[in-house]
Amino acid sequence: MLKKLFLLLVVAAVMLSSCSSKMKSMKAEYFTVTPGVLEVVGSEIPAVVDGRFPEKFFDKKSVLTITPVLKYEGGEAISEPVTFQGEKVRGNDRTISYDNGGSFKMKMQYDYVPEMEDAELYLRFVINKGDKKIEVPEVKIADGCIATSQLYRQTAAAANIAVGEDAFQRVIKQAKEANIMFLIQQANLRSSELNSTDMKEFRATLKDVATDSENKVLDGIQVSAYASPDGEVKLNDGLAVVRELNAAKQMKKELKKAKIDGVVDSEYTAEDWEGFKTLVSQSNLPDKELILRLLSMYSDPEEREQQIKNISSVYAELAEEILPKLRRARVTLNYQVIGRSDDQIKAQYAQNPAELSLEEILYLSILTDNEAEQVAILNTAVKLYPNDYRAYNNLGAIAYNNGDYSAAANYLAKAEKVSKSAPEVMVNLGYLELLKGNVAEAENYMTKGADAKAGDEALGNLYIAQGEYGRAADLLKGKNTNSALLAQVLNNNYVAAREVLEAIETPDAMTYYIKAVLGARTSNVSFVYDGLKKAVELDPSLAKKAMSDLEFAKFVNDSTFCDILK
Repeated sequence: MLKKLFLLLVVAAVMLSSCSSKMKSMKAEYFTVTPGVLEVVGSEIPAVVDGRFPEKFFDKKSVLTITPVLKYEGGEAISEPVTFQGEKVRGNDRTISYDNGGSFKMKMQYDYVPEMEDAELYLRFVINKGDKKIEVPEVKIADGCIATSQLYRQTAAAANIAVGEDAFQRVIKQAKEANIMFLIQQANLRSSELNSTDMKEFRATLKDVATDSENKVLDGIQVSAYASPDGEVKLNDGLAVVRELNAAKQMKKELKKAKIDGVVDSEYTAEDWEGFKTLVSQSNLPDKELILRLLSMYSDPEEREQQIKNISSVYAELAEEILPKLRRARVTLNYQVIGRSDDQIKAQYAQNPAELSLEEILYLSILTDNEAEQVAILNTAVKLYPNDYRAYNNLGAIAYNNGDYSAAANYLAKAEKVSKSAPEVMVNLGYLELLKGNVAEAENYMTKGADAKAGDEALGNLYIAQGEYGRAADLLKGKNTNSALLAQVLNNNYVAAREVLEAIETPDAMTYYIKAVLGARTSNVSFVYDGLKKAVELDPSLAKKAMSDLEFAKFVNDSTFCDILK
């Protein structure tokens, strides 16, 4: 009997020992990593590990702590550990069944640093059994990292940054209005009205247009005659018609007197309820809200008038303050002011730029493709109009496009000093931050500049840096830039990426490099080789990048690939 008991104890000890020894042999096959090759998203490296403990594996009396570690040259990054316990351990960690095993999921995220482009993800294990700590070898479970998203800095360098546009208009539409007032139930033009201040100014403008035919062009005169909405509709209709005819006839006389040809168009409104509503809304009448409610309740003009008359306390004030202002004919002189022609602006600039407006000088700067001339013209604008941000901003844009980011920052700082909220300046300051990898600072600027003409493109570049690839692709749709191409590749929309690639008019080294990445992701070998060959020809430094870029991992042993990158 004692011999039998001894044998049972030996068997139990062997079984416990075998359980512990199994846990000491963690295998990579127990763990699956998504993505299979780690990739930088925004400024983070996310990963999910799905693990499975086999049956008869997890020791009932042991506690296992797993710590994900991303190792790279010069350092390592440690993620939050996860702890499991056996069935006979008293604790608060997740319990794993010895008989059935168990599965688990671990999420991790590492702050990206460039050295992580050549990294390996390991799981580090510590087993505690009672007071005993057991050493377990680390297990490598993934390689990293694909850092294609970090090309946002290079693509942002070629983005269409925001330009402060001129407001120059060669043809400016102008209008001069005057009102001719009528007495109640009358349509004759009174001399007092024809010689009012309104009409004197109207005639002066008409005379100016007539005598300055080189710079001003008459479009015509519009007459709009009205009757107030009191009295019978038929009477008001007749009054408005006659007022229209008399006012239109007078305008033809004015044209003839000014010795200028022009068309007089006219119309009438029998009862000016809209004008009535506007004047009541702007008045201080005690019951104006009640009147406005009645206007909305009744559409029939006679019913409206009767309901308003019923408010006896107010109607007297309406008759005195509101209704007389509606008995009128509004005359509008429409004309165009013609500005200097391109040649006239150029000639004036050469003779004396101080005679030009700021808008003319800014407009002149885009009439030439010569960058030196553009800079000289913008510097003239800065000298003559130092309190406008646009010339500073546009000088910064030129410096940015030339890769002189220090000069760009200097000009943009001056632009910001002049206008702290100019959207173009905010956008461009954001781009400078993107180039430095300061994504949070870039977001602060670019969101303030979202209303700029180039605001959507700026936010598209920002979203790439933040890992919001779908949003970036949407905002950059139709832009046909390197940033738009990169966004579609990162968004895994390779059909759209190819369309953008084909639409880029002047591809550069980065265009071709992204083309090679697109080829690698779609198994298009010709895209890979053609893209890398042209990229390296334009920028030899990209050869070294391509050799270590995991996008091209399956090509590193290919002789053609190696020959291109020699």
